[in-house]
Amino acid sequence: MSVSKYFHPAIAFALALGAVLVGCGGHPSTSNSSGVTLRLGYLTRVTHASALVGIDTGTFAKNLGPGVKFEPQAFGQGTAETTALLSGQLDAAYIGPNPAFNAWQRSNGTAIKIISGSAAGGTSMVVKPGINSAEDFRGKTFADPALGGAQDVSLRDWLLKNGLKTNPQGGGDVSIRPTSPESAIVQQFINNKIDGAIESAPYDVQLVNAGGVRLWSDPNTITILVVRQEFLSAHPDVVAGLIRGQIEADETIHRDPEAAARSTNAALVKALGNGLAPDVLTASFQETTFTNDPGVQSLNDQVRKAVSVNLLQPLNLEGIFDLGPLNRELAARGAPPVAA
Repeated sequence: MSVSKYFHPAIAFALALGAVLVGCGGHPSTSNSSGVTLRLGYLTRVTHASALVGIDTGTFAKNLGPGVKFEPQAFGQGTAETTALLSGQLDAAYIGPNPAFNAWQRSNGTAIKIISGSAAGGTSMVVKPGINSAEDFRGKTFADPALGGAQDVSLRDWLLKNGLKTNPQGGGDVSIRPTSPESAIVQQFINNKIDGAIESAPYDVQLVNAGGVRLWSDPNTITILVVRQEFLSAHPDVVAGLIRGQIEADETIHRDPEAAARSTNAALVKALGNGLAPDVLTASFQETTFTNDPGVQSLNDQVRKAVSVNLLQPLNLEGIFDLGPLNRELAARGAPPVAA
């Protein structure tokens, strides 16, 4: 399977950055904390490949060091990760923007910090043949992974801009049906139970393979890395090790995409019991850009969208970012900083 030829051109900078990162010195390769447990959440999607690669290759464990017990935990939805973060069951998580906003808002800005980006793009609106415009959505039923998730907000905002109303109960001009697990969305599409869905890789690719048409794609930030503020304050060296693992996982994705694809599939098999077909894996990587930059402008735009469709109260993101640890690690490697 050749994955490299499918990678999005937008990672050209990241490829160059990867070359800078390899072989450069920096902070010690392990943390100084001993007896600490780091519980890291992630979703079983290709848009979480930074986590999947870091887990499978041992990159996180290596950078955290032998004194830190590393416990990765797979989740099916970002909303479940939010609950786990707020209840103290997770210390850090690869998560979608909107669940992170909800955690920030529900805790009055005390629960989490965004410490790195992970992925952008990798999300598409896939519909039945014959649906060509927003007006064709009227009276039809579409699915997405979760109410208030990044995909859900993106679809509702697009419909609103095109004069179509929705509500959280599934009513309005267009019925939107949050569905879990996401594999059920693909089956519902095949069985003609829905007219389409907005999904992230690999599920949007599977929908296309099932006869769907990609109507439009969302290039915005889809995955970020967050950490509980309490954990960041208590164990900054562990967080630094986690970020080093994030950087090195992305290095692997950019430097050796075929190896990264194998690691992604191996992690999926371990978490789910099965992996992805080679063509689905390849196409999923093709549409996703992996980056340490969380995309501050994109995240602010997604807040605006969520507020516009009444799924988020007006929210100021000031204070949600702590990119200091990331930028220190990048500086130690001679790489440019990420702007907050």
